[in-house]
Amino acid sequence: MTATLVPFDESLPAWERALYAFLAEKERRSGSRRTVEGYSRMLQHFFGALGKPPNQVTSQEVFVYAHGVGPSGREPSAVTIGARMACVSSFYRFLIRMGLVASNPCDQLERPKVSPSPPRGLSAEEIKRLLAVIPEKPVGLRDRAIILTLTLTGRRRSEVMNMKAGDISVAGGIFYTYRGKGGKQGKRELPRPAFEAIETALAAWAKSLATMDSNESLWPTDDPDRAAAGLGVTSGTFYGNLRRYFRKASLPPAGVHILRHSAAKLRRDAGESVEEVSRFLDHSSLAVTTVYLRRLEGQEDRNWGKVAEAIGV
Repeated sequence: MTATLVPFDESLPAWERALYAFLAEKERRSGSRRTVEGYSRMLQHFFGALGKPPNQVTSQEVFVYAHGVGPSGREPSAVTIGARMACVSSFYRFLIRMGLVASNPCDQLERPKVSPSPPRGLSAEEIKRLLAVIPEKPVGLRDRAIILTLTLTGRRRSEVMNMKAGDISVAGGIFYTYRGKGGKQGKRELPRPAFEAIETALAAWAKSLATMDSNESLWPTDDPDRAAAGLGVTSGTFYGNLRRYFRKASLPPAGVHILRHSAAKLRRDAGESVEEVSRFLDHSSLAVTTVYLRRLEGQEDRNWGKVAEAIGV
């Protein structure tokens, strides 16, 4: 969390300082910089337009904001309305915890009903087609390594894109450490095809895990400023490349998260039970997920071989 999202100043009113603290907490819990930036934009737009503190905001004002026409000039979708309400409501719950307001104006509002589109995962054949169109050049080899890591581990985009050289361990096997939602850390076996793809990609960029600084990104970039700082390719750049690969492979456009859905689908296709897939993805209630993380800490992954074989790596 940096002060660029909300300028922090001790002279600010208590609720504005609370906004900074709220965003910092949100980043720790979500692990997603994009989520925090989205919340920051929405809250600053909402309160900036009203020009009044949270304890003076009415339910009607939240309703008008949530249903209002945005910068695009279009009427907001049900998803957008729900996101705006969720953002404001989340901030008010934080303010109530901090003792700065007594009630949440969003409690009187009805959230729009949204019928989410069912998640779609790529089949093994589609993953093969995707991999086949990636060029055998440094950028392509790096992107291939990212795609294989996402598909074979089932980790979230931020968990993979934030991986550093020091997160890979080859003592007693090949393992990776990741930082999941809520700042929780885990350690699991890194499937060998993903590890080999990472080594191949690093070699193409004249790098090696043995000589890299532990805090250096696993995913090299041709941006000289980011490279000098030990940072890797941005999530946005990788996403843009992935979209091009989808087009070249004649696959429907999709986001990075489809690879997590694909990981779940391929595990299920490989014969894993729903419970095993749930543990693999860290899906469950907080209490159950904690048990799963403890159980999986450093645990051998016996099923990546079936998935790797299915996608031809």
